[in-house]
Amino acid sequence: MHICVLGAGVIGVTTSYYLLAAGHEVTLIDAQEGAGLGASYGNGAQLSYSYVAPLADPSVWTKWPHYLFSRHSPLTMKPTPDAAQWTWLMQFLKACNAERARQTTVSLLQLAYLSRREMTRLRADPALESLDFQHRIAGKLVMFTEQASFEAARRQVEFQAHHGSRQDVLDADACLGLEPALQSSQRDWAGGVYTADEEVGNCALFCQGLLNALRSKPGFRFRGGAAVTGADMSRGQLNAVRIGRNEKLEADAFVLTMGAGSAGFARQAGFALPVYPLKGYSITLGLAGLNEHAAPRISITDASRKIVYARIGDDLRVAGRVELVGHDKRIPERAIEELKSGTTALFPQAAGRLASAALSPWAGFRPATPTGLPVIGPSPVKRLYLNTGHGGLGWTLACGSASLIARQLSGERPELDMEAYQLAS
Repeated sequence: MHICVLGAGVIGVTTSYYLLAAGHEVTLIDAQEGAGLGASYGNGAQLSYSYVAPLADPSVWTKWPHYLFSRHSPLTMKPTPDAAQWTWLMQFLKACNAERARQTTVSLLQLAYLSRREMTRLRADPALESLDFQHRIAGKLVMFTEQASFEAARRQVEFQAHHGSRQDVLDADACLGLEPALQSSQRDWAGGVYTADEEVGNCALFCQGLLNALRSKPGFRFRGGAAVTGADMSRGQLNAVRIGRNEKLEADAFVLTMGAGSAGFARQAGFALPVYPLKGYSITLGLAGLNEHAAPRISITDASRKIVYARIGDDLRVAGRVELVGHDKRIPERAIEELKSGTTALFPQAAGRLASAALSPWAGFRPATPTGLPVIGPSPVKRLYLNTGHGGLGWTLACGSASLIARQLSGERPELDMEAYQLAS
């Protein structure tokens, strides 16, 4: 079967890999000239398989005034005339209840653990022996300054332990002993949650390297610089996608992996997809020549500020913020200054590198559903399948999601019960 994958971020590239491995002919297309140049490019770099609790949880109701009105809030919203923003927000608030959050967490954990196994298998593929994306098992330490948040995290660890998660709740002294780079931090820590087997990797390098490997395989074609401009429909079936002004690309099936652009294509195909962009930012610090403990070896999350820190090679990736601002691509100085001040507070020995002009400020749009669960499987349109809506977990969930959609398209039984990931009718 000839399958066209729409979008060459980490979801699209891994989907192409699994479809090709299943024996299909694959055409991967993207508006950019290469792979991983959108939301995958400057993400937080953490492969966070055990820390997948959704943004939609009951604590949102108590923190909502802070989110809306505090200038220091890590989550902000800029109202737009776009009805999709308000529809998404109402569905998000509806999902902010304990039972829904627990169900979502279990489904995300199952998909994350599948994804970890698949990433391990992918890395062992002899055909990918030259794939180098600065991968390592770094461990992850989530740090808390508020005692109430720390106790809530303890309860979350206990809940996740019943579903295969192995995490340790540590007091502040134990956290500082585990990661010496935090000993100079200017924060009053309540404690942290440590997950020893979490991983890290450069997502952009992964996408580019995997695409290069796919290009050498028969049955695969990449169309870069090919913006999808429409859907050629008849009788509820997608027959072709339009590229540019005049070209049509036909296939036996299509997989929508366009990230934050997925909802727009779905509207062209005649149905609503509850995916909305959550904007985030990152900077990247060069660490060469610094003291060994100037920056962390373990991946760090500052829970109160929602900033993550991950060492990839000789760099420190710093990423954070959640903004509902539509598709505004601008990078305000305020957002970058927040990342810089957060880094100074935690790792003052690395603060000198923040004056560098080579911080590569970046903004990307996480394609999020209101519940936090990705949408994987058939769409209401014949021949069109979905693999989108992963929010901030696209890097983490990519291999598992790709494995699931490839099995479905091949007529095989997926490894997980797919009901949780289906598009609600």
